[in-house]
Amino acid sequence: MAEIKTQPTDADVEAFLHAATPARRREDGLRLAELFREVTGTDPVLWGPSMVGYGSYRYVSPANPRTRGNWPKVAFSPRKASLSLYGLKDRPEGAALLPSLGTYTEGAGCVYVKRLDDVDLDVLRRLVAIAWAREDDPEP
Repeated sequence: MAEIKTQPTDADVEAFLHAATPARRREDGLRLAELFREVTGTDPVLWGPSMVGYGSYRYVSPANPRTRGNWPKVAFSPRKASLSLYGLKDRPEGAALLPSLGTYTEGAGCVYVKRLDDVDLDVLRRLVAIAWAREDDPEP
């Protein structure tokens, strides 16, 4: 079985966030780090080169139960084009609340936000809390 490429690292999350460009992404990334830390009560870990993750859970792919690994319960990346938010729509409660977030688009596994000012931060806090409560996937 191939190893998952995105793994937790020892890289400095603060240095990563302060190096984000453009300046708007850097500012929003620092605000997100503060919000996620406030909700989760834990410090972030850099997963791979660009994902700021909080906690982890063991997953088992529903499509192929032999595919399994660890993934952050909730994470974000301050990418140049937009902020990528992970874990917000993985649970039914999060998916149901997501339309209340504000202006966003969706990818297969994440939510894209152009600016934090475009979303309701109280709804975002609730979405992070829902994702944070995720348990390990059950063994098949």
